[in-house]
Parts: sequence; structure tokens; C-alpha cells
Amino acid sequence: MPAVMTQAQLRSYIEQALAPLACDFSMDADGCLTLRVFETQDERVHLVVTGIKPGRLTSADDLAQMIEELRYELSATRLGQADSA
Repeated sequence: MPAVMTQAQLRSYIEQALAPLACDFSMDADGCLTLRVFETQDERVHLVVTGIKPGRLTSADDLAQMIEELRYELSATRLGQADSA
């Protein structure tokens, strides 16, 4: 994995890990990324994460840890939605 990942590379890694969900990024004025994880069919948003610093994602371990945290958050979000249904 390269030392500096592009948004496209980061998106590809995350989408592979969170399939069948998709994601996109936007960059804030301060250089931090906002990640949106959503359904591909209806674009229903499952998770939005702000303040991601791309410079902190420099190794496979960094990316794996972030993906694990995203999975945890998605799981917690789904449980909360099930409880309110």
C-alpha cells in the first residue's frame, strides 16, 4: 500500500471491506475527509464520519483499524435502528 493514498484508492479499499455498501468522500477546507457510507440502490445513508485525516492512513494496519471501526459503527447503527422499529 502506498504511503499516501488517493481518495479513489481509499474508497476502493473501504467499499471492498463493506460490500455491498458504497461510500464517497468529500474534503473539508482543513484537509480532513468526510466519509459517507450508503446503499447503492437507494443511496440511503448508513453512516457519516467527519474529521478523517488522510495523513494518518499510511499503512495497511491503519486502514484495517479504520475499517474495523467503521464496521463497529455500522453494526451499532443497525442495532439502534432495529430497536426503534
